[in-house]
Amino acid sequence: MKGFWPVYRKELYTLFASPIFYVVAFTFLVIAGYFFYSAIAYFNLLSFQASQNPFMAKQMNLLEMVLRPFFMDLSIVMLLLSPLLTMRLYAEERKTGTLELLFTYPISDSAAVLAKFVAVVCVFAVIVAGTLPGIFLLSVITNPSWKPILCGYLGLLLLGSAFMALGTFTSSLTQNQIIAAVLSFGALLMFWVIGWVKTLVDPSAAGLIEYLSITKHYDNFTKGILDSRDTIYYILFVVFFLFLTLRQMSSYRWRG
Repeated sequence: MKGFWPVYRKELYTLFASPIFYVVAFTFLVIAGYFFYSAIAYFNLLSFQASQNPFMAKQMNLLEMVLRPFFMDLSIVMLLLSPLLTMRLYAEERKTGTLELLFTYPISDSAAVLAKFVAVVCVFAVIVAGTLPGIFLLSVITNPSWKPILCGYLGLLLLGSAFMALGTFTSSLTQNQIIAAVLSFGALLMFWVIGWVKTLVDPSAAGLIEYLSITKHYDNFTKGILDSRDTIYYILFVVFFLFLTLRQMSSYRWRG
């Protein structure tokens, strides 16, 4: 794709130079650290009680009591903070007038959209990587299975990519970064809670609603289950919203 790397490097530099990145990263890691510490402390308390109760000892499970709640908690934090990473991608360019300047460069719209998306996903991956020291420390103290851990992080990456794709699209709709963030959060929240109404609709529609639920597909990853249907869902989610972003950019170019 013509022009991908220049836009990618520019966006990566802008994201890392922005104070928003450091605020989001600090907030994410502090909250993630609190959740991780709370899960470990609760597990240790139950382990001490289980040492005196053989029946209770059989119920102790590191995946279900520490890792899975930790990954679910991280997804909630991501839901709140990811719109802050994507809100400026196109909204700022439209407000400052640099979007029109971008159209004059020998860069295809698809390359620009993909470069911005890949850059913000890389930044997101760097933030999530900040949680790895806690996992490594846990592996020193205990002997966890790495398969569910890797599945959990893969699910986080796919879920985050879906969040970033939708945020990229909402950023292309407006010149105001706050409006872009609110639109992104509202849309993500809708995909988050849509599965709650599946029991209130016809069985024919319940299957579709359940499939659209973004958390249903993530839940399998937190259990250590790698299902191709969940991976395909996130890939289609990303492709769909990047396509909408591309159409939006094409309409701006056409309107001049």
